[in-house]
Amino acid sequence: MTRAPLYGLVLAGGESRRMGRDKAALQLHGRSQVDWAFDLLARHCEQVFVSVRPGQAADPARNSHPTITDRHDGIGPIAGIAAAQAAHPAAAWLVLACDLPFLNDATIETLVSRRGPHDLTAYRSSSDGLPEPLCAIYEPQSRAGLLAAIAGGRNCPRRFIIQSGVPLLEQPDPAALDNVNTPEELARAREKLQLHGAG
Repeated sequence: MTRAPLYGLVLAGGESRRMGRDKAALQLHGRSQVDWAFDLLARHCEQVFVSVRPGQAADPARNSHPTITDRHDGIGPIAGIAAAQAAHPAAAWLVLACDLPFLNDATIETLVSRRGPHDLTAYRSSSDGLPEPLCAIYEPQSRAGLLAAIAGGRNCPRRFIIQSGVPLLEQPDPAALDNVNTPEELARAREKLQLHGAG
């Protein structure tokens, strides 16, 4: 069976309320997180796009890359996934949140290599055992279910993966998907990256 082409999507449309400033513009690797995540995906995907809310497409932190604008307002990251699937319905989408500074090529490579017959390929969280929906691959056949979930007001991508029943992968690096949501987490991430020479 021929696999769908793999496209990448950096989710950068969040409002960053807990951080108090734009997470896409945070500098943790000597450049913005959206640029760093874009380049990470570009090493593994045929094309990469940045997911934005209406009004963000002209933002300088985002508009140096191809963008896809959300079509549903106020429903979170599932809107970005749905918009990407609508823009390129024949593609599989490797979706990545922009606030994952510890992510590495090995974690992406494992995810890509484990694509199978299921609608989704996702990791199990190393902290709570639940699916990690914002570093996952959504195949074209997942689109109908995703749209049905949105139509039914079920806007949590994690719950969508749970209800799909797909087997989850174990993370090769348990800390790779630790995200940064608050100023305190940002400070700890900077310390950790500097300690390991990755900042």
